[in-house]
Amino acid sequence: MAEQSMKILKKSAPIFAMLQDENRQQILLMLCAVDKLTVNQITEQLELSRPAVSHHLKLLLDAGLVTVTRAGTERYYTVHLNGAIDLLKQLTASLEADLNQREARY
Repeated sequence: MAEQSMKILKKSAPIFAMLQDENRQQILLMLCAVDKLTVNQITEQLELSRPAVSHHLKLLLDAGLVTVTRAGTERYYTVHLNGAIDLLKQLTASLEADLNQREARY
C-alpha cells in the first residue's frame, strides 16, 4: 500500500471504529432521516438506556460524525457526514491509484 493511502487510512480509522457498532449505525441512520433529534427522542426509538445513547452520541460527536446545538435546556444532534464522506472518497481514489500503478507495472 502506498504511503499516501496509508496516511488516509489511518486518518479514516476513527470513522470505521464508529461505524462498526450497530447502535451507532442505527443512530446515524435515524439522524439521516430527520433534521435533528434529542437524546430522549433517540432513546424512545432504540432498545438502549438514555446513558447508553448519550455515550454513543458523545463518541459520534468526538469522531466528527454528528454535531450538537443547544436550544434552551435541550441538546439537538444532527448528522454531519460531509467530512467523513470526503475522507472516504480520498481513500477510495488513493487505493484505486495504487492498484492502477501496480497493474501498470505488470
